Amino acid sequence: MAFDKYGYRWEGCFTDANMLEPRSGVYMVWCKTGEQWSVMDVGESANVQERVLNHDRRPQWEQHCGGTLHFAAHYTPNAQQAGRREIETRLREITDPPCGDR
Repeated sequence: MAFDKYGYRWEGCFTDANMLEPRSGVYMVWCKTGEQWSVMDVGESANVQERVLNHDRRPQWEQHCGGTLHFAAHYTPNAQQAGRREIETRLREITDPPCGDR
């Protein structure tokens, strides 16, 4: 399932991070509590799936989320790390997630 949010096209939101593709991009971790959605974290990686599955901040996501975690990715096949970080920084400014810091 794809959706547009914050000026980017996202794949997800999946409750299973294994559904993310092992591709470069920017990921967003969401929390859904009832009908309310909130952003828990934003990051970038050359392999979004591997990064989210092995993320050191997962305990923080679970601590801040009183509902179900969801994962989405904006894949960036033509962007290097600097380009992904630029997108990540912009999204962090917009969403102000409680987890992580850049």
